[in-house]
Amino acid sequence: MKPKLVRDKIPEIIKKSNKISKTHIANDEEYWNELKSKLLEEVNEFLEDNNSEELADIQEVLYAIYDFKGFSKEEIEKIRSKKMNERGGFKNKIILDNVE
Repeated sequence: MKPKLVRDKIPEIIKKSNKISKTHIANDEEYWNELKSKLLEEVNEFLEDNNSEELADIQEVLYAIYDFKGFSKEEIEKIRSKKMNERGGFKNKIILDNVE
């Protein structure tokens, strides 16, 4: 098994199932790389399953990224809102076919 970032309670859950897990605490470089990998993993799972649980997993990884990078949810929301006001969102389902 390739090492991967897991939720904080996973080792405890594994132990309760009478199994043994080997873990280590990532340094900042490894953690950042693993967060990016985990985000891709969760996005791919959402693309396959299209369910709210996978979307919640994406959100959890995003929250970890906010914390690691020192972004606040409020700061991200302010940027999102500004872009929404200036450029719009995606609610109108507009597909750009070509620009001449």
